[in-house]
Amino acid sequence: MANSSSITHFLLLPFTSTRQLQLLHFCLFLAIYLTALLGNGLIITTIAWDHHLHTPMYFFLLNLALTDLGAISTTVPKSMANSLMDTRDISYTGCVLQLFFIAFLMSAEYFLLTTMSYDRYVAICRPLHYETLLGSRVCLHLAAALWVCGFLYALLHTANTFSLPLCRGNAVYQLFCEIPQILKLSCSTSYLTELWLIVFSACLFFICFVLILVSYVQIFRAVLRIPSQQGRHKAFATCLPHLAVVSSFVSTAIFAHLKPSSISSPLLNLVVSVLYSAVPPAVNPLIYSLRNQELKAVVWIPFKPMTPEFAMSNG
Repeated sequence: MANSSSITHFLLLPFTSTRQLQLLHFCLFLAIYLTALLGNGLIITTIAWDHHLHTPMYFFLLNLALTDLGAISTTVPKSMANSLMDTRDISYTGCVLQLFFIAFLMSAEYFLLTTMSYDRYVAICRPLHYETLLGSRVCLHLAAALWVCGFLYALLHTANTFSLPLCRGNAVYQLFCEIPQILKLSCSTSYLTELWLIVFSACLFFICFVLILVSYVQIFRAVLRIPSQQGRHKAFATCLPHLAVVSSFVSTAIFAHLKPSSISSPLLNLVVSVLYSAVPPAVNPLIYSLRNQELKAVVWIPFKPMTPEFAMSNG
């Protein structure tokens, strides 16, 4: 039996014990990580570079790309390193930081997705008030608020989780450190404080989910009243990527944390952890760019062949 003062490291759940599969895991995660870096990096540089994209929708999309980059950089590199070096170790400090940044970035992303649904609601349902309700100052305040709320949320959970005495070993049955897995190592009755925090978090996230749901109910009602088919198609095109990202984020997170213990297994935990921590940051840029003509047009400018007129003007 170990206590928290004697724990110097934790043991993460290994992907496999077979060396060939460990190398395959490393290559697969490397491909996912590079895809996420390329996709989100392109979105960030494109939006920052092109002043035509300096609108609330793209401002929040830039923030989403930042959270995705941070989230995947918190979990995937360590998992890749462990597979490459055939180890399960993560230091106590590394586990604390990993749990903090996962809670910080995941909560900030959820708050951000809620804000983005409000942006789409105002753009479609109240277009004449768009500049007033979502001016540059309002957008900056909203972004600052969601980042600060995410930071405080993560700080509160991290401090409370690691203040508990850990006396059930140091094996974390997950690819990375997260709150439910650390709580399983505690044998103290004071974990009820953390459970109350989790209940509060569930209520907060449920409120955000309701706000997203209400926003999209109003959006779809407004879109269906648009007389022209082209107008309806354009309105849906701006909303469907965000709706797809919200659906994948919420569904995988709910299943990961609320799945019945009767169907829980190490293999299922691995698959679910990959689905909600590694895949979305790599797929989100693709979801947004496929349906967004403005974004695609700017991204592909450097790859387009130079026209004679452009060549003469730069000759």
